[in-house]
Amino acid sequence: MERSEKSAWGQFHRESKHAIDPIYLNRWSPRSFAEKTVEAEVLYRIFEAARWAPSGSNEQPWRYILARTPEDRATFLKFIMPGNTAWCDKAPVLALLLSRKLSSRGEPLRSHSFDAGTSWGYLALECVRQGLVTHAMGGFYPDKARELLNIPEEYEAEVVIAIGYQGEKEALSEAFQEREIPNTRRELEETIFEGKFGDSLS
Repeated sequence: MERSEKSAWGQFHRESKHAIDPIYLNRWSPRSFAEKTVEAEVLYRIFEAARWAPSGSNEQPWRYILARTPEDRATFLKFIMPGNTAWCDKAPVLALLLSRKLSSRGEPLRSHSFDAGTSWGYLALECVRQGLVTHAMGGFYPDKARELLNIPEEYEAEVVIAIGYQGEKEALSEAFQEREIPNTRRELEETIFEGKFGDSLS
């Protein structure tokens, strides 16, 4: 069974080869954000979802630093790379995802990034349910973020996430407008191997 979903621009863009919930197809990473405030209760809902992500030994290594005020968002823009500040300055909420590299026993936590990424995934899907869009960015300067936000050494700065309501494509520069469409994914057979690496599913 195949399932298709329409993009905001009215074009069919994503098809699943197997029956899955549409939320997985509807989640994508726009760059155009409406200059509309995200209500506190809606924001709390998406981070409540992120809170319930699984983690090794229930260590829950993820932490989020939010920027909602003009002053805090201006601080974030100082450590985000120019290619991203060109569009993310309109997002009403910016969040820096951190992961604690040490366990509660003070030992190295091998799964800290993996677990934090799972928390981000939960957040991104709940944003779809709440009518929001997200765009995670690896293009930022971690050392500058650490300095400006007083981040302790035991925390890794993972990604910056823009959160808000989707804006009009036409609000973007022409170059970004061309990219403002959900992308696709490689075939399942190229992702899953059976028995050993490179062996196709039977």
